[in-house]
Amino acid sequence: MKKVVLSLALVAVLGLSFTSCRETKAENTEDAIEDAMDDAGDALDDAGDAIEDTMDDAGDAMEDTIDDAGEAMDDAETTAGDAMDDAKEGANDMANDVKDAANNTVEGAKKAGTDAVDSAKKAGNDAATKAADKVKGL
Repeated sequence: MKKVVLSLALVAVLGLSFTSCRETKAENTEDAIEDAMDDAGDALDDAGDAIEDTMDDAGDAMEDTIDDAGEAMDDAETTAGDAMDDAKEGANDMANDVKDAANNTVEGAKKAGTDAVDSAKKAGNDAATKAADKVKGL
């Protein structure tokens, strides 16, 4: 009787030691979700960088436009000479040109920002879809 009890105890211990070390599906799913979240975070970081670069480029373009407009106004002032009416009309035209150029630059910056946000959304959606596909695949 003693041998039977010891044999059963040995079988129970061996059975538990083999089953307790298995990796579960929950752990695999958790890893897949964590990887997907990391991918989504990276995509959002990239999108943020793209937006920042776009805004920097728009600011540089605005500065260049203002500098160019200032130079154009200086040139117009020196060529107008003493003719007051001609100088006034030229300054008004240039002010409108500067305004139009600034408006065009702002519109370009808005479009670039919108495009960057759309890219970020797409990257986030792609990462979420990829994570969902990984989870479904498990």
